[in-house]
Amino acid sequence: MKQTVTNYGYIKAAASSFPVTLGDTERNAQAMIAEMEKAAANHVNLLVFPELCITGYTCADMFLRNELYVNAEKALETIAKASVGKNILLCVGMPIEDHGKLFNCAVYILNGKIIGAVPKTYIPNYGEFYEKRWFVSATCRTTDQITLLGEVVPFSEKLIVNCGNNIAIATEICEDLWVDSPPSGLLSRAGATVIVNPSASNDVIGKREYRRNLVTMQSGRCRAGYIYASSGVGESSTDLVFSGHCLIADNGHLVAEDNDTMVTGIIDIERCVNDRRKFNSDVWENCPDIVEVEAILPVISPVKPEKVDRYPFVPSDNLELSNRCYDILNLQTRGLVQRLRATHIENVVLGISGGLDSTLALIVCCRAFDQLGISRKQIHAITMPGFGTSKKTKGIADDLMNLFGVSAKEVDITESCKLHMKELGHPLDVYDIAYENIQARERTQILFDYSNMVNALVIGTGDMSELALGWCTYNGDHMSNYGVNVGVPKTLVKYIIKAFALQNEEVKKVLLDICDLPISPELLPTDEKGNIAQKTEDTIGKYDLHDFFLYHFLRNGFSYEKILMLAEIAFDTIAPEEIKKTLDIFYHRFRTQQFKRSCIPDGVKIGTVALSPRGDLRMPSDLCKL
Repeated sequence: MKQTVTNYGYIKAAASSFPVTLGDTERNAQAMIAEMEKAAANHVNLLVFPELCITGYTCADMFLRNELYVNAEKALETIAKASVGKNILLCVGMPIEDHGKLFNCAVYILNGKIIGAVPKTYIPNYGEFYEKRWFVSATCRTTDQITLLGEVVPFSEKLIVNCGNNIAIATEICEDLWVDSPPSGLLSRAGATVIVNPSASNDVIGKREYRRNLVTMQSGRCRAGYIYASSGVGESSTDLVFSGHCLIADNGHLVAEDNDTMVTGIIDIERCVNDRRKFNSDVWENCPDIVEVEAILPVISPVKPEKVDRYPFVPSDNLELSNRCYDILNLQTRGLVQRLRATHIENVVLGISGGLDSTLALIVCCRAFDQLGISRKQIHAITMPGFGTSKKTKGIADDLMNLFGVSAKEVDITESCKLHMKELGHPLDVYDIAYENIQARERTQILFDYSNMVNALVIGTGDMSELALGWCTYNGDHMSNYGVNVGVPKTLVKYIIKAFALQNEEVKKVLLDICDLPISPELLPTDEKGNIAQKTEDTIGKYDLHDFFLYHFLRNGFSYEKILMLAEIAFDTIAPEEIKKTLDIFYHRFRTQQFKRSCIPDGVKIGTVALSPRGDLRMPSDLCKL
């Protein structure tokens, strides 16, 4: 079995732009060795240097002199010897002569051994670039092998360095990225999961942003990591300025960026591979002429991210969060608008508890009716107090319906539930699952029966997190005619309500009061002071954790062990045993509650994580193990 550097599907990469000294190959070699030492101390697995960094990119006609590339090979030998025992895969740029042609190449080194060389394909010859004066394209090579430092090594623009554990590294050099069909597209289809780009990209106004977008977008399109190292201040001579722009992207996300220095970042190879399995509309073909070489990276230390986002569904930037909340509200609203138009129904019925989910559903209904020009009085909001309804939530529900100007109705379910339990022979003081579900189904029956009376759609209020855990009563709150919240995770519901509150002063206070309430189905009796006694998170664990688990389980396809590791980093203020206990609950409930998800009503898909059995999640109800 291959031993690789990553335990959790990660690789730690670095891009380094150091002060190149033009033409002084030995000095450049020593500078790179110093950078390699720093990378080794930081447990880097892959270190990428800029284009032609051994000689300098702007050597111009010096490239035509034999001694320059002879000295470059001597410098390569110096670097190779210094790399022994460092356990870092190096990518360095240098000119290589073969059969009378000069190629602009990236050379890979691992522990003193030359792994292979990749020649540049697209040679720019416009504006400030005139590389064709010295270099030829990779398409002009006449062999798949060359001799470097006395060893015959692979020589191909289609070289893939296979490091095991799905870490497969391919290369494009500077201009290769800027063309309409970059080689990385073909290379990723051939299995490359990391793209390396040694570059010499000068700076002009606007180019930095464009370059960043190119790297990030190509990383996303290829579903791969992308390491970009560009030439820096040492190349800034004559007419051009180079900023040493270094970037690391991971599957469409920018991980690290800086100028004239070394940047490091962790690339999640497992996530890239999982996305390729899921989003497989690409033509996965056998790419001709691929040259694969093995370079096993020895184990240094487990690679883990130092910081993990606690709330993957919630943007950390306040402006982005506000925009996201209204984007979601707009999606929910448009979905309901279309359902009302298609059915020619102009009434809705929904239960109002005074809690988060029913509040969000009410906001969506009001926005939809406003858009359609239908009176809000045709929104029939019903409160159904029962055994566990507190005075506070009942009061909030009443205020909510009044402030939003909808038709309000109260149906107390206490006596009907008592009668039903008497008929069943169920004791009134046994607070079991039947006690709770009798109330939930009674409320659902009222909603559907009343909808028949007023020719309305029953609007579901349950959210995606509850559905993932099966935290709903089968054929109770589980059922509706249309679910507006079914694509919204619990951790986002509160933020959406707050965002709406901040822009609607007349309902601001009551909405913020709702956000401060504990999450509860209010099915068990209140305490002696009339306060909520039943708190959901005391039973199943924190929704912050469950949404974190849900995201990484479904969106990224991570294993139990990896999710646990990430959660312990993200939630460092929660005891590890509580995190593990909650993860065990998540796995058990997610596996056993598919029968509820298999028959859910139509609802609005919001993000890349969704649970509809008609679209995103086809899972057997009788699964033995996840």
